[in-house]
Amino acid sequence: MIRLMLLDDHALVRTGYRRLFDAEPDLRVVCEAAGTDEACACLREREIDVAVVDLSLKGASGIEAIRRILQRNRSIRVLVLSMYDEPGFVRQAFRAGALGYLTKNCEPDELMRAARSVAAGRRVLGEGLASAVVCAEYDAEALLERLTPREFEVLRLAANGDAAACIARCMHLSQKTVVNHLSAVRQKLGADNDFMLMRLAVRHGLVSLEQKGPI
Repeated sequence: MIRLMLLDDHALVRTGYRRLFDAEPDLRVVCEAAGTDEACACLREREIDVAVVDLSLKGASGIEAIRRILQRNRSIRVLVLSMYDEPGFVRQAFRAGALGYLTKNCEPDELMRAARSVAAGRRVLGEGLASAVVCAEYDAEALLERLTPREFEVLRLAANGDAAACIARCMHLSQKTVVNHLSAVRQKLGADNDFMLMRLAVRHGLVSLEQKGPI
């Protein structure tokens, strides 16, 4: 039996995925979590084989959740199930330790196969994502590849308007460390100011103009 944890901040979404997984004879959802702290608490109470993680969570994103989950138990396999299909998110998820990545428009059968493959230690990349990731390898503007997963997460939160103090709380860091990470991000991306960082964040899909309004 493959024991699953669902990490998604929408209860209705978790309920739907639970029904799909529990209908399979070899898959069983043993715990659900709406956020990173709750997921880490689950790890203390349950034996987990595969964590199915959404990247869009309230507070720290799934990228940070992956890092913290694996920090507590390296044997857990992580399968990302996200609305994001941009290569930057895919590669940062893998760099954080994920073994599989699917988008939420995948078919149920593909999701079941992915859970089994990840549990067996095999890397999985959803249909349609592979070519985009390969193309990004040759994209001269794939600047986000220069960032560590933690720097990527700091940039994502900053681009969404979170202050350094808020980012520090979400990521369990000191405010000074967050400021240092932002400085490193600016240097690696060649951005002299926050306006240039915002443009890069929009270009690479970390935030949309519709979310933030006019710049």
